[in-house]
Amino acid sequence: MIEIEVEDAAWTAALPDAEAVVLSAATAALGTVEGDVVVLLTDDAGVQDLNARFRDKDRPTNVLSFPAAESAFPHLGDVVLGHAYCAAEAEAQGKTLSDHLSHLVVHGVLHLLGRDHEDDAEAEEMEAEEREILASLGVADPYAAEHEATV
Repeated sequence: MIEIEVEDAAWTAALPDAEAVVLSAATAALGTVEGDVVVLLTDDAGVQDLNARFRDKDRPTNVLSFPAAESAFPHLGDVVLGHAYCAAEAEAQGKTLSDHLSHLVVHGVLHLLGRDHEDDAEAEEMEAEEREILASLGVADPYAAEHEATV
């Protein structure tokens, strides 16, 4: 089950089908994995508060993932996204908010499933998985511009 909570109306004002986008992305990222996920669409202040309390980083960010303890199964964890930060990031990267939201939800859910990008090998593996999932949703490679710049 995927539960979506919209705490900041700016999400649905900017993207009326935000919940459908989240549901589609989270479902694709979970694949055949059994479990429940909560996705919270909030504002930057909410994300900043969580980032400060749980990561000692007193600033907003695009997405936070909070994996649940194994004892909480079937709950896999929570993914939190702040609207203004994500919208500004999408615009700066020349992406639609819908595509960027899809990418960040996939990224967040993969963290709940234990994927990470702490080192280069993990990052390459996770990015490849993200690309594959996003392609199945019709979303362009979110890392294409980044990789072209390094070639």
